[in-house]
Amino acid sequence: MPLFRLARLVCSLAVPAAFAVAAVHAQTGRVYTDADYTRAASQLVWATTPLVDHAVRGAQFLDHDRFWYLETTGGNTTVMLGDAAKGTRREAFDAARMATALQAAGVKVEAGKYVPDAFNISDDDKTARLSVQQRSFKCDLTTYTCTTELPGSTGLTRSGRRSAPAAVLSPDGKKAAFIRDWNLWVRDTATNAETQLTTDGVKDFGYATDNAGWTHSDRAVVLWSPDSKKIATFQQDQRQTGEMYTVSTNVGHPKLDAWKYPLVGDEHVTMIERVIIDVDTPKVTRLQMPPDQHRSTICDDVSCSGGWDDVQWATDAKTLAFVSTSRDHKDETVRIADVATGKVRDVFSEHAATFFESGYQSVNWRYLSDRNEFLWFSQRDNWGNLYLYDATTGKLKHRVTHGDWNVYDILQLDQKTGDMLLLGLGREPGEDPYYRKIYSTNLDGKNLKLLSPEDADHQATVSKDGRYIVDVYSTPHSAPVAVLRDREGKVIEELAHGDLSRLVAAGWIAPETFHVTAHDGKTQVYGLLFKPAHLDPSQKYPVINYIYPGPQGGSFGSHSFLPSRGDSNALAQLGFAVVEIEGMGNPQRSKSFHDTYLNDIGINAIPDQISGMKELATRYPWIDMERTGMWGHSGGGNATAAMMFRYPGFIKVGISESGNHENRNYEDDWDEKWVGLVHKNADGTTNYDSQANAQYAKNLTGKLMLAHGLMDDNVPVSNTLLVVDALEKANKDYDLVIFPHAHHGYGDMSLYMMRRRWDYFVTNLMRATPPHEFKISAPPPPPGM
Repeated sequence: MPLFRLARLVCSLAVPAAFAVAAVHAQTGRVYTDADYTRAASQLVWATTPLVDHAVRGAQFLDHDRFWYLETTGGNTTVMLGDAAKGTRREAFDAARMATALQAAGVKVEAGKYVPDAFNISDDDKTARLSVQQRSFKCDLTTYTCTTELPGSTGLTRSGRRSAPAAVLSPDGKKAAFIRDWNLWVRDTATNAETQLTTDGVKDFGYATDNAGWTHSDRAVVLWSPDSKKIATFQQDQRQTGEMYTVSTNVGHPKLDAWKYPLVGDEHVTMIERVIIDVDTPKVTRLQMPPDQHRSTICDDVSCSGGWDDVQWATDAKTLAFVSTSRDHKDETVRIADVATGKVRDVFSEHAATFFESGYQSVNWRYLSDRNEFLWFSQRDNWGNLYLYDATTGKLKHRVTHGDWNVYDILQLDQKTGDMLLLGLGREPGEDPYYRKIYSTNLDGKNLKLLSPEDADHQATVSKDGRYIVDVYSTPHSAPVAVLRDREGKVIEELAHGDLSRLVAAGWIAPETFHVTAHDGKTQVYGLLFKPAHLDPSQKYPVINYIYPGPQGGSFGSHSFLPSRGDSNALAQLGFAVVEIEGMGNPQRSKSFHDTYLNDIGINAIPDQISGMKELATRYPWIDMERTGMWGHSGGGNATAAMMFRYPGFIKVGISESGNHENRNYEDDWDEKWVGLVHKNADGTTNYDSQANAQYAKNLTGKLMLAHGLMDDNVPVSNTLLVVDALEKANKDYDLVIFPHAHHGYGDMSLYMMRRRWDYFVTNLMRATPPHEFKISAPPPPPGM
């Protein structure tokens, strides 16, 4: 399941005669050609992204004043270096000479095509350090020669483009922690000397391991102390945890892959025993508390964003704060450990009647050790607000934010002054409630100020002292604009203004944002409409609903600009109307909105798709509600099948990819948060029975295609095969696509699945003939990407 505004762009589009096609009238018997599919493929991400000029991404501050970012124009990407204090911007280095230097160091790159995922510059701008293809280099900018360094050993600032490395670097860059044979080790980054920190780690009871449930990697889950002398981590106990298996498809004996994967209702699930390690000694101090649940306040793993999210060090590294989450995610306990003794004291707790979350993208609590305070995020009043607690007594001091809106992210906080910069959601009346806005405030709860008045979604990067903000804002239909602001919100300068001219000239049509009334008859839900290419309002067009119901995400995805959203733009080019509706039950609105389908995620957001599509059809009579399609992947695969089984006849053609159709066969942490712990009803059934798609498969009408990868280590293939079994027992026709070697996202088979998806909708909704075995081909990524 895990994986995931309102100003309109008006443009005049002239289509060259060579590419002009007749409007699609959805006439029975039409034959689609390779040229039709080629035009559709021209709306996919690899074709549209290079057509957006002056696009900025990946901004990161190097210090208080200087920052770097990536700017792409004409398909070429430049690393830009800015100085906020001096008001200067320039290319960080000569891209062609750097490419030559990296090639000499053994990396295949092409000038303007490689994108470093981390970067720094020092020695009066004479030395650059960058990470490319997960290798780190030190480059002399006077001679343009590069030498290899250990990953992360140079204070690189990361753009977030790639996942965290297996070895985790200390703040001073001198040591890197990694796992070997179930124990934790450190490597000296200057000498490569290795030191074993723990000795009692064994299989299924190892230190810092990142291999529970659908996550199983070699990355060390650790948090270094600010002075680089200690590590907070855990010994993960999976000795009694059940296993999951995949079996390879090959000639000869198959390979069995097994890993620990606790399921809903298991008596024994993965637990962690928290420890603090003194690196120089080395000495392991086990925290004086019972084993903790392998849970998080923000996601379905102890580590959600490449770090250890619910653990924070004091500035002086003498204490460690963390949050323990109950198995059902309803109880959160804030605790502080004495690093020297391992003694733990409970500071305060919060109980949620449904489930607790500490934010939307990252945890929004902060251990303010210099002030002996704790900043806490809660939705106790139905909205995501901040509260200030005394870290000694656990008593609430006062609320920090107020009102019917949500704190999305804490961007910067000065413990001395109490000044903060935040991203917020839904505070400004009349705007899309999903638009992120930048605010300043103080821990005293006074003087909240909007810093980004533009009616758009804002992505912000803040300097270390909070004096400067790089703000990139956009809407789903307007190009991104990057500006440098001061702390008061004043625009110091415009860094770049995105240009969509070439994109529009290539046939791109901006999606239309809309809002419709949800199934409750009063709540407004938001969505995107991709109108059919060459729309003739006098004709009727089939409609396809792309769904991802959450409850931790939504169909819409990012409310910022994207040149392509999956293949929705492409399907519109083939003549379909495509809708994406953010139904109720998704986050980032009120808590009650999020709780709409609590404990019944089997129909999560589905009634809102029905009411929303019906309302759109009255607004746009050219939408043909007699020819309705739906598709989704993972949670969307589950929702597509559930729609067709539980509301038979509304959707005529569905494609269900890798759906979690049976949540008792899915990872415990995710389901026990959203559905609850397993309990038996008086009649012997359980609270999970009614959410199993197989139970309703007998109701299928219309055309349904199921797809799954046999090596799926996220949603096991049994989820789909149970539906297959039920359909066959009910004597129902269906179509099935199996990928013998694919995991959850299909990998190199994803374009094959896309083509099959287009064919299925063209054949069964458009009642037309697709081109025979058209091959969708993505260009190979440039070297260095």
